[in-house]
Amino acid sequence: MKILVIVKSIHHQNTVKIAKVIADVLNAEIKTPREVNPEELKNFDLIGFGSGIYSDTHHKAIFNLVDTLPQVTTKKAFIFSTSGSPGRFAEEFRNYTSKCHIPLKEKLQSHGYKIIGEFSCPGFNTNSFIKFFGGLNRGRPNAEDFKRAKEFALNLKQESFEEVK
Repeated sequence: MKILVIVKSIHHQNTVKIAKVIADVLNAEIKTPREVNPEELKNFDLIGFGSGIYSDTHHKAIFNLVDTLPQVTTKKAFIFSTSGSPGRFAEEFRNYTSKCHIPLKEKLQSHGYKIIGEFSCPGFNTNSFIKFFGGLNRGRPNAEDFKRAKEFALNLKQESFEEVK
């Protein structure tokens, strides 16, 4: 299987760190949206789209890329993100990021992509006035987040392999 992970990460490279874990497990290439030629995506069996969450959605560079993608019928994709959200409880955080993934998920599905998985975790955030208080989610993503990202990638690999059989 040929796999590509597309990632846009700005402030603290939180999402790139997660992308590298996922790509290592999947033996995937990593590119930024700017480095991707939409026509080359036909050469990949599985494509990941990820970024930090900005104003409750993925980075606009991811959406700009998806807008240029040709219509497909059998392409598999996954979505991932990091977020500076201060969700105090794991369930609260998952609900928040799940909602944040909806616009990208719907956009990819409208282009014919089948979403086979989603991953999110907290990321260190020093945006706006919170930088004066030391930021939110200091030390994130952490070892537990990387472990979960690895498990997510292993599940993607298993699911993708089983579909090929």
